[in-house]
Amino acid sequence: MKSEKGLIFVISAPSGAGKTTICREFLKVAPRVRFSVSSTTRKPRRGEVEGRDYHFVSEEQFREGIAQGEFIEWEINYGNLYGTSKGHITGFLEEGYDMLFDVDTRGAKNLKTLYPDAVFVFILPPSMDALKERLGKRGSERGEPLAARLERAMQEMGENKRYDYVIFNDTIQASVDILRSIYIAEKNRRIRLDEKIDKLMQ
Repeated sequence: MKSEKGLIFVISAPSGAGKTTICREFLKVAPRVRFSVSSTTRKPRRGEVEGRDYHFVSEEQFREGIAQGEFIEWEINYGNLYGTSKGHITGFLEEGYDMLFDVDTRGAKNLKTLYPDAVFVFILPPSMDALKERLGKRGSERGEPLAARLERAMQEMGENKRYDYVIFNDTIQASVDILRSIYIAEKNRRIRLDEKIDKLMQ
C-alpha cells in the first residue's frame, strides 16, 4: 500500500525565542517527522553537529547550488547564506514522512508559495525582558549591538499574522506539548484524510 504523502510543518521565530530547542525536543516525540537540515555558510556554533543541525558548506559550494537550482528557498542572514535543498526533502515526503522546517520569516514566505497546504507555526518569547536577555547572550557571538538585534526581532515578530498558529514559549516542555497537539490535529484534519475515507466507504 502506498504511503500517504507527508505533511510539511514550518516553524519560525525571532532570534532568541527558543525555536531550535523546541524543534529538537519535538522531534524526540514525533517519530514520523524528519528534520529538514538546511545548508549554511556560517561556522558551527558550540554543540552543533554537521548533518544534524546544518550542512556547513563554503560560500562557493552554496553559490554553485543556487546556480544549479538546488535550493527550494535561500536567504542571507547576518552575512551568511542559508538554504533548503530540494533533494533533501522530496524522498522523505514521497515515503510518507512528515517534514519539519526551521526557517526565518522570509524563508517561510517562499515555502508558503511552494507548499500552500503546509502548516505554519510561529514561536514567540514569553516576554520582552526574556527576549532581551537571550538576545544579549546570542549577540556576543556576532558582535552586533543589542538595539539592532532587538529591532530585527521586533520586525520578525510582526510577521506572526501570516502563520496558522502561535506558541508563546513560556517553558520548553509546554511549547513542545502544544506543537505536538497541533501536529496531531493537523494530521487528522478531514481534508487530509479524504483518500483514506474514500477507500473505507468503497
